[in-house]
Amino acid sequence: MTRLLPAIAAALLSAGPAAAQAPPFELAVSAPRAEASAAPAPAPPRRFVTKHRTTIRGQRIDYTATAGETYLSSPGGEPIGSIFSFAYVKDGPRDPRRPVLFVFNGGPGSSSLWLHMGVVGPRRVALDREVNPSNVPPFGVADNPDSLLDVADLVFIDPVGTGFSRAVGSGRPEDFWGVDQDADSVAQFIELWLTENGRWGAPKFLMGESYGSVRAALLPRALMGGPTYLGVMRGITVNGIVLLGATFDGRDVPPKPERAFSAAADDFTAQAAVAWAHGRTAHQAKPLAAFQAEVNRFAATDYEDALRRSAAGALTSAERHALVARLSGYTGLPPTAYASDLKVSTGQFARQLLADKGLSVGLYDGRYTLPTAGSGGEPVADDPAMGRYVPGFIAAFHQMLHDDLKVDMGRPYGAIVWKDLLSKWKWTRAQTPPGQSFAVDLATAMRRNERLRVLVASGNYDLVTTPAAARRSLEAAQLPVGRVTFRDYPSGHMLYVGDTAAAFSDDVRALIRAAS
Repeated sequence: MTRLLPAIAAALLSAGPAAAQAPPFELAVSAPRAEASAAPAPAPPRRFVTKHRTTIRGQRIDYTATAGETYLSSPGGEPIGSIFSFAYVKDGPRDPRRPVLFVFNGGPGSSSLWLHMGVVGPRRVALDREVNPSNVPPFGVADNPDSLLDVADLVFIDPVGTGFSRAVGSGRPEDFWGVDQDADSVAQFIELWLTENGRWGAPKFLMGESYGSVRAALLPRALMGGPTYLGVMRGITVNGIVLLGATFDGRDVPPKPERAFSAAADDFTAQAAVAWAHGRTAHQAKPLAAFQAEVNRFAATDYEDALRRSAAGALTSAERHALVARLSGYTGLPPTAYASDLKVSTGQFARQLLADKGLSVGLYDGRYTLPTAGSGGEPVADDPAMGRYVPGFIAAFHQMLHDDLKVDMGRPYGAIVWKDLLSKWKWTRAQTPPGQSFAVDLATAMRRNERLRVLVASGNYDLVTTPAAARRSLEAAQLPVGRVTFRDYPSGHMLYVGDTAAAFSDDVRALIRAAS
């Protein structure tokens, strides 16, 4: 769910240059250490198995839920990591053609509970309102009529360091904390799950949200393997990938100055959509889709060109005045907001849009609001969207663990873990030019697999990972357009919140059926 926010990263990475000085690619799963023999053997992995019944799209489904640990091993077979997963498998005769969907969120540092409880799993959080819900109990858990269990078996993956997943034996958490290291450990889990459950022949799909979109873009390479990248050949291909709240920019080097122009244009498209949602634009008579298309064209052409010309001192006073008027009309901010710099940062926009009401809008979903006064400045807890829906999601998940899945691990579940993980995360990658977009990895995967299909899902009101930025990255990587589908929803970063879950799940159903 979460994206690595600059404010969080700056605070946690200031302690040291660990991420910037990451060594060449070295994975926990392929790099045993000399002291391994001295480490105590971990206890056997724990599993919790329960039986359930639900109804989805009019179809009654009996299914088995398996929540538990899977141990990752070194080349010598020593357990070094434990990934905790939640698998929902339809009961009945084995269908070798039934798809399997592997699901994860992002961070880095997030567990999979957001997609689990928001749209994909057979049970979901029940809030008092879809948008701007109460963030105090009571919260509820309900059957999910939009779950994808009718078309695929579901496996939710919590990477090492999140949820109940952890390093074991001689493994260290930081062995798994890095772009390549994370992808390889999740690939090993998928390989083990397919083997244990006899599903090698099943159509396979990946779903990743936020940083999970990076993981999903890299996993085809890790699942296939090779002599130079991982040194092993897994030979696993996937039929389809679903990306939500996608972000693709490489983060191992600072962005190029030229990127500032396109970034401002991309940010503006989402700002205008949020302004439309609050009735602040001069274009309220237009439907959202038509308004968004108009703003997108303007931002990618006239606006971005004007930003470049202004930086070069080539924008005339008359052109500047006309541009400011147009910007103000699209967002409802006063012309003075754009007079000096021709742009407004996302943080400034969030505070200024409803300043007359004393409210700030959410970065993760611009429909959500909280009073501006009294903010503690915490980039997640004080975000109007995250501050409102996070408590309900986490409470509902824990209630489901206790009541439905009967899980008792005797230790806290890490919904999102930033401490230590972010400061030790290795952004430097193997065999990849510094700063390369993760979209290039996806393009490589689609070149290798000519039947791979991709669904790119975005929320119009997401001010953190904008639909325009995702499109720009994927277009630059030259993905085969006939196998990539873009869908925007009138929602935010968690694009299934706010009466959009049914539409999103039906789009995923269509992908699974077409690619299976």
